[in-house]
Amino acid sequence: MKVKGTPSRGLLGTTIGFFFGFAAVALYGPTAIKFKEAMDLSPALVGLLIAIPSLSGSLLRIPFGAWVDISGGRKPFLILMLLSAAGLGGVSLLLFTSYPDGMKGLYWLVLLLGFLSGCGIATFSVGIAQTSYWFPHSRQGMALGTYAGLGNLAPGIFSIILPLYLTRYGFISAYFAWFLFLVLGIILYAAVAENSYYFQFKKAGLAIGEAKAAAQKLGQEIFPSGGMKESLISSAKIMNTWALVVLYFTTFGGFIALTAWFPTYWNEYQYFDPLMAGLLTAVFSLLASLVRVFGGKISDKSGGEKTIFVSMSLILVSALLLSFASEVFTSIVLVVLLAVGMGISNAAIFKLVPAYVPKAVGGASGWIGGLGAFGGFALPPLMGAIAGKYGTEGYARGFLIFVLLSVINLLIIYALIKRHKTEAKHRDS
Repeated sequence: MKVKGTPSRGLLGTTIGFFFGFAAVALYGPTAIKFKEAMDLSPALVGLLIAIPSLSGSLLRIPFGAWVDISGGRKPFLILMLLSAAGLGGVSLLLFTSYPDGMKGLYWLVLLLGFLSGCGIATFSVGIAQTSYWFPHSRQGMALGTYAGLGNLAPGIFSIILPLYLTRYGFISAYFAWFLFLVLGIILYAAVAENSYYFQFKKAGLAIGEAKAAAQKLGQEIFPSGGMKESLISSAKIMNTWALVVLYFTTFGGFIALTAWFPTYWNEYQYFDPLMAGLLTAVFSLLASLVRVFGGKISDKSGGEKTIFVSMSLILVSALLLSFASEVFTSIVLVVLLAVGMGISNAAIFKLVPAYVPKAVGGASGWIGGLGAFGGFALPPLMGAIAGKYGTEGYARGFLIFVLLSVINLLIIYALIKRHKTEAKHRDS
């Protein structure tokens, strides 16, 4: 049979898909006030509406990431993007037909559609596994760093574009435009993305052993060991999987949380207007995403554990100083350092996935990507509680959460490095 695609094409396809899927939910936060006014919502219900895409976008990463080990990434990726398009298209239709006077009583429908819209975020774990199977061990950091780094640019880019679009065309038009944007992404992903050679041979009818042997001849090194259930169970039995979950909760969950938190921080603590607060938030988001690309290359050269240790130390120091900084320029510099630390750590963590869990990359990616991204849903309320307790100063003190998490993570990384050295000695002896 004639195989399709190359590692470069596989990487391009997953990166395109994740970028479009992640961008699709950028509307909910900036437009929440419109739903609040139309449906007379309490602050708690508004908060749930804003957070609901992140909830589905994190939890659905677990089963869909594991599904890659059965069929490759194309099918689960496309299903998630179609579900996201259904949610975003449904909200658009609802707004065209019912806004503003007919919206009362429709909150739970809007919440359901928001949940569906978040499915685009869940493509992350699918793309991680799909990309990982395309590349050898020596290039995992580069490939996964590029995929996640460029895909993660979406929130930063759209936090700049969206306020301008809303001002000029209105928020109902924005939902329809974003729906069309996501449809374009689905078409591009379907046209470009391919499963790695092993899954192509398997789909053609070859036995597992034959498909693996044929794919190895073409350069594929990483293969699944079982089905979706087996992938989740086997990866869950490996302690290193849970170590990476905790690390990713801080770095990627923190990335999502801070992207939502920084507009409030810049506005309430530093007294910037919403436009400037949005631009500074975009700087954090874009920088953390771009640095992730280079973080993957650094981890290929220096090793994932050492890279994470250094970058996590940077997160610790910058978060600690940011918790007590009041001068604007100092705060901006510290936010930049925080973005660099998070971006490099995010890349290095997934460099370790195929090394730590080589026979269940999809399952491990699901656990790590899903539970790790849950930090984006869980951390903002904690930071908000600190702000509520300490007043204006609390908007800075909230960063102490990342100080605590960083200390825990550094202890985990130290244990991983020590275990790695011990295992290396046993192999040598």
